[in-house]
Amino acid sequence: MPGPNRSLSPKDLLACFVLLLGLFGCSASQPPTRPAQAAATRGSAPAAKAAVQPAAKAEVPFPVMLGIDVLESQGFAAVKGKRIGLLTHPAGVNRRGESTIDVLRRAPGVKLVALFGPEHGIYGNEKAEVKIGDRTDPRTGLRVYSLYGQFRKPTKEMLKGLDAMVVDLQDIGTRSYTYVSAMLYTMAACFEHHVEVIVLDRPNPLGGNKVDGPPLDPQWKSYVGAIRVPYVHGLTIGEIARMAKESPGVLQVPKAINVTEAVRAKGKLTVIPMRGWRRNMRWSETGLAWVPTSPMIQNFSAVVGYAMTGLGTYHDLNSRFDIGLRHGVGVNYAFRGLSHKTVKSDVLERELRALKLPGLSYRRISVPGKNGKPETGVFVEISDWDDWNPVELSVHLMVLGCKLDPRNPFRTGDASGFLRHMGSSAFYETLKRDGARTNAAAWVREWQTHNAIYRQQSRKFWLYY
Repeated sequence: MPGPNRSLSPKDLLACFVLLLGLFGCSASQPPTRPAQAAATRGSAPAAKAAVQPAAKAEVPFPVMLGIDVLESQGFAAVKGKRIGLLTHPAGVNRRGESTIDVLRRAPGVKLVALFGPEHGIYGNEKAEVKIGDRTDPRTGLRVYSLYGQFRKPTKEMLKGLDAMVVDLQDIGTRSYTYVSAMLYTMAACFEHHVEVIVLDRPNPLGGNKVDGPPLDPQWKSYVGAIRVPYVHGLTIGEIARMAKESPGVLQVPKAINVTEAVRAKGKLTVIPMRGWRRNMRWSETGLAWVPTSPMIQNFSAVVGYAMTGLGTYHDLNSRFDIGLRHGVGVNYAFRGLSHKTVKSDVLERELRALKLPGLSYRRISVPGKNGKPETGVFVEISDWDDWNPVELSVHLMVLGCKLDPRNPFRTGDASGFLRHMGSSAFYETLKRDGARTNAAAWVREWQTHNAIYRQQSRKFWLYY
């Protein structure tokens, strides 16, 4: 079993990169943060490159013009005269906060004929992991096809009569968030049924320079994580679409997507880039207002917290898998406030401080509980964004969970859900075997080495610098 202390040659590292990421032919009251100001197989036809609409230089760097804004500024040229479907959710808005649904409905020469909804639905009011049925939207009268119900991948019947599928989804920069999967499954179906895909690009709220955490082992590729990238991937949703279009194997998902290379090569993808966005921009620097992307991601603080503590607080009581740590204190501080189911906050705070992780600091917090008694926890501050490694804390929380529970939580229950999120069987087996003796820092260093290669290789898909 590979371990974090194993020395790898440069040749080995490149081989690992190709194996793990699958990009080149294998089958990869809120916390004190300032709010944003206002959000080819042989013999087949030559591969069609993903079309990228020219992104003219922005007149001013702020605010960022989103893909939908650029599309409108171009007179809707990419969709004019076409019957289109739209895959979107509440965060699919322009820079003025208007729904992309409404922008496209009033666009001259454009016929919006159907809506497609991901997890949580087109209005974001559905619970996580709950199936959603098809329906007619009472507001617009349009048919809404659910891609989080009986089907995750659009059927031929759903796509009938469409010339193009427009995708406007706000991702949060982490692999286990299902909106990228919704886009990839939709791309596969559209390529199979000769429907163009047009992706309206949006910012990665963590910026394009943060790449961190474990890659995804091939056996754990699923709707939870449909692309084999590091847990924090550093790409925009448009860049991921380009990767999937131009790289063999990326669109394949076991038991869900089986697109031939000929189909992928002939599929038509157009990405409408943003204007004014740069890789070093966090969401709070874009001038855009954050629109909640799901019930637990109400603000940018929660976006940051999800990347930082989501894996380390994972638990599924139905499968009896529970690391023991929890995020949130009462109904506040989603993914930023930490507690433990049996250990007091002062002990947890002391353990966290002892880790001495770069870019992080901690403070105890207390909020009124449901029974009138205060609920306490430890709030995680980012003291230095440049030094902060988004997934590092979660890795240490997993080891800490073993220290705080002598039974070792990784030795009980069904860990398949955890592994679909986290991605590394080798790390899980180490936790299961070594518990609190697991060298978390060594694993972090090994993944950083792999991720440096990933970052260099993925540059070919970048739209922004």
